Amino acid sequence: MSVPTPDTRRAPGAPPVAAPSVHHIGVQTADLDNSLNWYRDFFGCTPNWTLSTFSSLTLSRLPGITTLVELECGSVRFHLFGREGTPAQPPDPVAPQYQHVCLQAASSEELVAWREHWLALFRSGSYTFVGQETATDVVVDADGVESFYFLDVNGLEFEFTYIPGARR
Repeated sequence: MSVPTPDTRRAPGAPPVAAPSVHHIGVQTADLDNSLNWYRDFFGCTPNWTLSTFSSLTLSRLPGITTLVELECGSVRFHLFGREGTPAQPPDPVAPQYQHVCLQAASSEELVAWREHWLALFRSGSYTFVGQETATDVVVDADGVESFYFLDVNGLEFEFTYIPGARR
C-alpha cells in the first residue's frame, strides 16, 4: 500500500499550508488562588505574567474579568482568569463547551505517574475541587493506546494518553 502524496494546492478560502500550534488553554475559575496552586502543584507550572487591566474587547467578551495569569509548563501555557459573580460549580455537562484537552505522556510509566500524582493531590485536601469525581483508571484500547481522564479543580476535563511509537 502506498501513502498518498498530500495535495499542496489551496482552495479559495482554505487555511494556510502551515498547521497552527496551540498557544494557550484558557481556564475560567471562581477561585483563582486555588487554581493557581493546583496548576503549579499538578503540572509544575510557573507564572509568566499577570494582568489586571484589559482591553475593551476583552471586557466585552468576558464581563467582570478581574485578573488573568499566564502559567507555563514546558511548551504548554494556561491562561487562568477570574470573573466577578461566577459561581464555583462544575460546568453543565450538557452545555456546549470544550469537552476535554488531551496531553501526551512519553511512556506508559509516565502516564501512570501522572495519574498517581493527580490522586495524591486530590487526596491531600489542599485544594477545593468543585466535583468529587476521581481520576479514571488507565484504559488500553485495541491499538495499545493508554489513557486516563481527570478533572481540574474547576471541573474541566483533561485526558492523558500514551501512544506507543508516537512522536511527542
